[in-house]
Amino acid sequence: MRQRYDQTEIRIAPKDVTDVLRALHDEPELAFAVLADLAGVDTGETMQVVYHLWSGTSGDWLRVIAENLPRDDPRAPSVTFLWKGAEWMERETYDMFGIIFEGNRDLRRIYMPPDYTSFPLRKDFFLPDDAARSPGAGVRHMERTHAPTDAAVGTVRETRA
Repeated sequence: MRQRYDQTEIRIAPKDVTDVLRALHDEPELAFAVLADLAGVDTGETMQVVYHLWSGTSGDWLRVIAENLPRDDPRAPSVTFLWKGAEWMERETYDMFGIIFEGNRDLRRIYMPPDYTSFPLRKDFFLPDDAARSPGAGVRHMERTHAPTDAAVGTVRETRA
């Protein structure tokens, strides 16, 4: 466990998610009854699931990180038995990172087409345009950043940071 800014953070193994989160949720002196967010993280070497919890008893925030999920088959237990709203957060995390939440009754794509085979928020995901993998290469013209222009006279306006 470590204190980071104003939030305490604990790191656990994926196999401990069910027991740890159940205790945090059910123990009266802890009572982390609100799952504010659940998200995936790709470190480049392993995957993580991050849970942000809030306790109405103490007013404390807690970040729980299930770490070291293997990139080739990332799996974590579902927490929908504690927080019904986790179903959608787990679906989004599955869709974007490919993390499988065992026990989620409706784990399917939420943004991408059902037959899509990749996971857009993984570090190894590249759009076909980005094959060169160099700064600016493959960026479609409409996505380029540029200074705003004054459409009436066709001049570039000066911007200040």
